[in-house]
Amino acid sequence: MSESTDVVLAHTEGHVTTWTLNLPDSRNPISGDDVVQRLVELVEAANTDPQARVVILTGAGSAFSAGGNVKDMVDGNGMFGGKPHQIYQGYRRGIQKLARAVYSCELPLIAAVNGPAVGAGCDLTLMCDMRIASTKAFFAESFVKLGIIPGDGGAWLLPRAVGAARAAEMAFTGDRVDAATALEWGLVSRVVEPDELLSAANDLAARVAVNPPHALRATKRLLRESGRQDFDGFLELSAAMQALSHPTDDHREALAAFGERRVGEFTGE
Repeated sequence: MSESTDVVLAHTEGHVTTWTLNLPDSRNPISGDDVVQRLVELVEAANTDPQARVVILTGAGSAFSAGGNVKDMVDGNGMFGGKPHQIYQGYRRGIQKLARAVYSCELPLIAAVNGPAVGAGCDLTLMCDMRIASTKAFFAESFVKLGIIPGDGGAWLLPRAVGAARAAEMAFTGDRVDAATALEWGLVSRVVEPDELLSAANDLAARVAVNPPHALRATKRLLRESGRQDFDGFLELSAAMQALSHPTDDHREALAAFGERRVGEFTGE
């Protein structure tokens, strides 16, 4: 385990786990080794927990995440230091390790964006499956403002969320996109008042978590694969995963609950 677990807090209630980036004084940067390792560990734990069904990711304080630590960039510390080959490895073992972990989380992920999501912080929201924003939130693919590029996969993630033209506008200007515009562009599915954000995220999480856990994970896998495969290959994968779903106890329970007009009780079996 990482030496510090308080950089990202984890709280579980029922089948819903909330991860809170917890460096509010520095606006929740995610480029430090401790944050990277903590999030990797949390994803690994969630992936192997049969009781886990959905995760909410949010930030403590006024910001969701400022992304990379600019002071570390100025000082050349951590993943930002050394010669080109060292920076290359620093990104691969740092922020890209985080990106691979979060994007490959098997559980549905909800980003509850409480405030600014800037640079890698913006991209962290894109690694999630669903995004709800506070009216105080804004998004900025701001790497170009610092003379660098999205080194965490943002240039791959952003067009899939908002389309090529709007992704180019965000990445080439580095400008802020406020919550209302993010909703219009499809970057988020809902905008709520700040004091309603976690309640809205938990309501959505509850609507997800009520469903059979194996079906949730399999559906997320299909959604991820949909952008990688041609249609014929995707249909083959869908048939194979469906063949694994039909014999489960949860499928039989879902059918029984449907017929009896009641809420199903699912065990993951």
